[in-house]
Amino acid sequence: MLQLKDFVLVGHSTGGAIAIKYVVRYNGGDVSKLVLIDAAAPTGFTKETAAQLLKQSLNDRANMLRGVTDIFFFQYITKPLSDWFNQIGMQAAGWSTAAIIITLRDLDLNADLPKTQVPTMIVHGIHDKVIPFSQAEEMHRKIPHSRLVPFMYSGHGSFYEERDKLNELLREFTVMN
Repeated sequence: MLQLKDFVLVGHSTGGAIAIKYVVRYNGGDVSKLVLIDAAAPTGFTKETAAQLLKQSLNDRANMLRGVTDIFFFQYITKPLSDWFNQIGMQAAGWSTAAIIITLRDLDLNADLPKTQVPTMIVHGIHDKVIPFSQAEEMHRKIPHSRLVPFMYSGHGSFYEERDKLNELLREFTVMN
């Protein structure tokens, strides 16, 4: 057990969904604040998107991951960065890629969102093609005391595309009462 006290929990994409589950399951669990970055919530993938990704993952995972990389960022990224990002995805086990797709297909955090009782900042790229911005707006409506910060020049990779803005927001959010 890490025995963390009064800490800020940050989750991106699937990690955002996991962070919500943690906060709700442990009634805050000593989390003082929550930051959700392009979070896969309140739902993950549609059944159709999941079926397509799962089929591609099982038949040509490298091509499926290349397709995800292509829609992940809104801003231009260089070919070396794109290749590196794709290689990170290829390092995961094939079964785990399929398991995440299934998890995101079956995910529904609608009942959990109102139970999220810690100050929450929701950061989401308005050009996100992986988890649409409308889901961030829905989270904001359902999580009490949440703050939604749209990132105007980002897709699903706002942590990279607007990293200076994100870092400043994190600094401000972690020190404010």
